[in-house]
Amino acid sequence: MNWLDRVFNLKKLHTNVRTEVLAGLTTFITMAYIIIVQPNLMKAAGMPANEVMVSTIGISAIFCIIMGLYTNRPFGIAPGMGGNAFFAYTIVAGGLATWQTGLGMVLISGIVFFLLTLFGIRQAIADMIPKNIKLGIGAAVGIYICALGFSNSGLIIQNKSGGNLTLGTMHDKSVILSLVGLAIILGLMARKVKGSILFGILITTIIGIPLGVTKMPHTFFQLPPFPKDILFQVDWLSALKWSFFPLIFTFFTGEFFSTLGTVLGVGAKAGLLDKDGNLPGIQRPFYVDAAATIVGPFAGLTTVTTYIESASGVEAGGRSGLTAVSTGIFFLICLLLTPIFLMIPGAATAPALVVVGLSMLLSLKNIDFDHFDEAVPALITVLMTGLSFSIANGIVFGVLSYIVIKIIAGKIKDIPIGLYVLCIPLIYYLCLK
Repeated sequence: MNWLDRVFNLKKLHTNVRTEVLAGLTTFITMAYIIIVQPNLMKAAGMPANEVMVSTIGISAIFCIIMGLYTNRPFGIAPGMGGNAFFAYTIVAGGLATWQTGLGMVLISGIVFFLLTLFGIRQAIADMIPKNIKLGIGAAVGIYICALGFSNSGLIIQNKSGGNLTLGTMHDKSVILSLVGLAIILGLMARKVKGSILFGILITTIIGIPLGVTKMPHTFFQLPPFPKDILFQVDWLSALKWSFFPLIFTFFTGEFFSTLGTVLGVGAKAGLLDKDGNLPGIQRPFYVDAAATIVGPFAGLTTVTTYIESASGVEAGGRSGLTAVSTGIFFLICLLLTPIFLMIPGAATAPALVVVGLSMLLSLKNIDFDHFDEAVPALITVLMTGLSFSIANGIVFGVLSYIVIKIIAGKIKDIPIGLYVLCIPLIYYLCLK
């Protein structure tokens, strides 16, 4: 395994092959829900679900492996949540465009991503964001992951009458199983068991069998269909309409800041950020992310992005690109073993997300709470992310509040000139809400 050490600098990153592979499996299991969710959403857009599933697995596998080899970072990548629902229900089911034209919008946004990355604009924006907001982004990502976990477990649900969040029913077997899983993972972590998150997921899945929450598959092997009906169906010419610009901008902005938040948040958890809160070589993950968004539509997929669930692999010890490569390999294996991986219920992965999210809140301790004008924008970033269930919204409000507070406080010199320019698309983004 010496060649793996040389390729991924495992010794320098204080990790080993076993840890990286287990971390990759952990990341895969926590993000494998997209294998089910993406086809179901695209089915609502009139696309064949079984073919979308194959494309989802294939593209995710390819770009996880590319991410690992090119960046040597533990970031998993797959079709992103939020953008897929916007595509299926707002654009296609809403009657604004066909799914082929919708894919054209995604393609155009991906090309813009790539050009901004090529000219260094994405890195410049990442660098100009104040350090305390970057620390807030790390905690905001943690809040988001916690919220995702509590929502997937059914422990926190939306009140149908008032629309606010409330406690789910404690008589539901899935909720009970999630709480058991949470206790198992926390207990294993307290005992400092390596791979505690992965073991917790597997144990919880097994416990779910007699409870009827874990559904045993009818078959363990399944040959995937060829996605002939969705390949190369992108209609980018029809997407080149001024009336579609706000829709393309929505794809672009949400993806831009979600990716930025994910890369910085997971990077912070892995201890990969420098003293200024920047991720060295951040251009490389951006390149892979942008390339995936360009290639994805040709395979019938919506925006492909870096996954926040990568934090679960980092929590399991993943530090290098071998984690991402391992995640990609497990996606490939899943092409034949889909029934086995899909039997893992959301109640088993939800507690893992909660634990990972809680651990990411530790970045709050590094925020400069002695200065009001530095601490408040960071906290606004965290709160807006949690309350609106959007990393992009959190970053937008965090940056804008930073500028406003600094101006009112008479500390205009603290504001990088580039942030004023950044305000233009941020405000436009809010106007589209």
